[in-house]
Amino acid sequence: MTRPRVQLIGAPTDSHSSFLRGAAAAPAAIRAALASDHGNLAAECGLELGSDIHVEDVGDLPLDEGEGDFDRIRDACASAAQAGAIPIVLGGDHMISFPVVAGVASVHGPVNILHFDAHPDLYDDFEGDPLSHASPFARIMESGNATRLVQVGIRTLNRHCREQAQRFGVEIVEMRDFEPGSVTIPDAPLYISIDLDALDPAFAPGVSHHEPGGLSTRELLSVLHRVRSPIVGADVVEHNPSRDRDGVTATLAAKLVKELAALARPGDAFAHAGADA
Repeated sequence: MTRPRVQLIGAPTDSHSSFLRGAAAAPAAIRAALASDHGNLAAECGLELGSDIHVEDVGDLPLDEGEGDFDRIRDACASAAQAGAIPIVLGGDHMISFPVVAGVASVHGPVNILHFDAHPDLYDDFEGDPLSHASPFARIMESGNATRLVQVGIRTLNRHCREQAQRFGVEIVEMRDFEPGSVTIPDAPLYISIDLDALDPAFAPGVSHHEPGGLSTRELLSVLHRVRSPIVGADVVEHNPSRDRDGVTATLAAKLVKELAALARPGDAFAHAGADA
């Protein structure tokens, strides 16, 4: 079996953040945690980045907070997908999910999305910014780049976002109803978006929006480990290093990158991890 290819792409931007800035510094912090000698490059299923899974870090995109940033992100992800690689994008704020999904969908067609977050990010136009990090999934759904959207960990639904969810047919697993085994995993082509504030602040303090009552690390991993189809792309967003403590959140983000990279391979290959390295 050919080794799956993953491209790590940094998207250092937080110009569409609605509260605190700082997420633009996240790609460097996540890379440092991923490369740290405190751990290794094995995902929990046993697949190892670099041996079982070919990983190419293409560095950070040259983003400048201008109108061209959207196209730069979209085009980089489209190029990765066209080359047969799975883009895993390190945010940055959640705005990046819109151009990332647009790029992936330009190659694979409309995707299905599994989205972890405290917030549904479905605002039609948050504070006059249609590209706000509070709005990417409204833009994704109305653009036709996604067919199905399953959101997990949500605990901030207001009236407007409930109406938006109904408008777009979004399937929401609110945190108050969460059970790992009951989360529906969408079919392929599957894209996964992880906003780190999906986790309770006890597990991920280094985010701009602390929202108590969230997922534990193990609960999030339990859902990821139920994914059996290879993914077509993913992002890890909203780490704010200025609010982190002892690199806890950066280390968590790095672990999630490893687990997402392992999903580049079909689930039935997990039992044979490393056999064809």
